[in-house]
Formats: sequence, structure tokens, C-alpha cells
Amino acid sequence: MKLRELAHSRTGDKGNTLNVSLICHDAQHYEHLRAEVTPERVKAFLGDVVLGDVVRYELPHLAAFNFVLGKALGGGVTRSLALDAHGKSLSSALLALEVAKPA
Repeated sequence: MKLRELAHSRTGDKGNTLNVSLICHDAQHYEHLRAEVTPERVKAFLGDVVLGDVVRYELPHLAAFNFVLGKALGGGVTRSLALDAHGKSLSSALLALEVAKPA
């Protein structure tokens, strides 16, 4: 199933770093997504765009995660020639990740 069926996402940027939040639609899916959506999987899935490290911060009381993606904006908003210099479309791209269906 697609990640978007279990969560939604938002993004924010600072320089060449992108923050992608992942918020569970239902808190009962938090542990499942914790196991499924690892920094390594996010890096592999967005690897053509994310050239730096991916760090995941866990927010269990909010049933959410914050992924910090380094070197993800082509040098930063003011330097990038990308059509989406802010990286907003990467939240939609991440939601296309295939995850196992929760039990």
C-alpha cells in the first residue's frame, strides 16, 4: 500500500536542508510506520534528489516523524535552478513509498 494511505506530510526548508514531516492519520499506525519508514528507506527512495544524510526525529506523542534531508535542494532555494526549489513536491513523492499493510 502507499504511505499516503496511512499518513500525510508537510515540508520546510532552510538553505540546502529540507525537513519533511510525516504525520500518521491514526496514532495506532505509529509503530508500524516507525518500522517501515526508516531513514535508510527514505534516502534510498529519494536518492536521486537527496545527496546528503537523512536523519529521523521521532515524535511519538504526536504520532509523527520529522526527517531532515541534507543536500536536498540543489544548493538552496536562492541557488537552485530546480522548478521546485523549496522541495515541497518531495512530501508528495515520499507519500508514494510502498509500505506493508498494518496488521
